[in-house]
Amino acid sequence: MSNTPKLFTPLKIGPVTAPNRIAVAPMCQYTADDGSMTDWHLQHLMTLGMSGAGLVMIEATGVERRGRITHGCVGLYSDANERAMARVLAAARAVQLPGTLFGIQLQHAGRKASSQRPWESGAALKADQDPWQTVSASAKAFGPNWHTPEALDEAGIARTIEAFVQAAKRSVRLGLDVIELHMTHGYLVHQFFSPISNNRTDNYGGSLENRMRFGIELMQAVYAAVPKTVAVGVRIAASDWVEGGVTVDEAVTFTAKLKEQGAAYACVSSGGLDPAAKITVGPGYQVGFADEIKKKTGITTRAVGMIVSPEQAEEILIKGQADQIALARAFLDNPRWGWHAADALGVDLHRPPQYDRARKALWPGEALKHK
Repeated sequence: MSNTPKLFTPLKIGPVTAPNRIAVAPMCQYTADDGSMTDWHLQHLMTLGMSGAGLVMIEATGVERRGRITHGCVGLYSDANERAMARVLAAARAVQLPGTLFGIQLQHAGRKASSQRPWESGAALKADQDPWQTVSASAKAFGPNWHTPEALDEAGIARTIEAFVQAAKRSVRLGLDVIELHMTHGYLVHQFFSPISNNRTDNYGGSLENRMRFGIELMQAVYAAVPKTVAVGVRIAASDWVEGGVTVDEAVTFTAKLKEQGAAYACVSSGGLDPAAKITVGPGYQVGFADEIKKKTGITTRAVGMIVSPEQAEEILIKGQADQIALARAFLDNPRWGWHAADALGVDLHRPPQYDRARKALWPGEALKHK
């Protein structure tokens, strides 16, 4: 075991254990029907289930209809949504590699909801595109030409938390191993956390303690509502990349508080709150944030963002900068990324026997691919 690359060693995440440290990050497909998964999701999650990743996260999933980003976003707010997801998960589990965990990212888009799909511009829905009233921490639009949201009152906050709880209970019924609360990328919890989007003067605004309150109450409610056999974690905002926005020090404080309330892990990301943000994107550009949060809180930490090669992922783990590595578009580009990572690092990874004859040792054509 000591010679096994770190990337392919098991990882305990609260009450569950992933067979390796590769995670498929949640990636919106914008192809649902009123929140219900379709055949696209069927093939997508079946493919990712056999990708070699130890944990596959289902895309950002709206906890209520108005919490979706677009008309095409997946939701878990109705029985129809639950049935559709059960069908997809049954198919994915039928082909998954041994030990693969499935998780779901529950989210509410807040003021970034009611928008067009990315390939349709990603802008706010126009009057003839069936837009809906958005909500946020404050009545402050995401940017020019965006809908002005309604500021949630305390009753609205309570209803939103209850929507998360109900979606979490549906997730438990679906047999999901991990529930992740989305608290970054400019969506609703992040909108409360950041002083850029939150100018409230009540108990949910102003001081850091108040700006963290919604996220902490959400964590408390969801953690209390699900069995302790399910890992509940968070995706956290480590920076807004804007002067006066969230800092990594604030993210450390927030993560520590969430850990106290039961968070089993933190997936560390950033940005998405302000369209004017200037993000310096490069290989592993968010790893330093993950490293700081891991060292200062002791929480199980996932790094994500421009991590592409197996060697890069392994180095991050060896250095102790994170406990798990998430990849997103790398898996869209190469749904067998885990298999090739195993080959690159000298690991004999189980593959479906139907595809095993394409293994390097059995297929001479492998050597020709790179010529």
